[in-house]
Amino acid sequence: MAPPFDIKRLTPRERIELAEQLWDSLTEEEIELTPEQSAELERRRDRLAREGPKGRPWRDVLDEFDKRGG
Repeated sequence: MAPPFDIKRLTPRERIELAEQLWDSLTEEEIELTPEQSAELERRRDRLAREGPKGRPWRDVLDEFDKRGG
């Protein structure tokens, strides 16, 4: 086993890249949802089945943002 490494010796950018590499190394099967996450996913699927997809055209969102002084 490799000796421990002080992660704080990495730059913030290097730590972000390491976190991305770690995340990308996981397969879908290796990620377990918590019961709360599973319940929320089911709730959202049920709502989508009942109400259909909801969304707004991107241009409308940008126009509203501009009107608010964004």
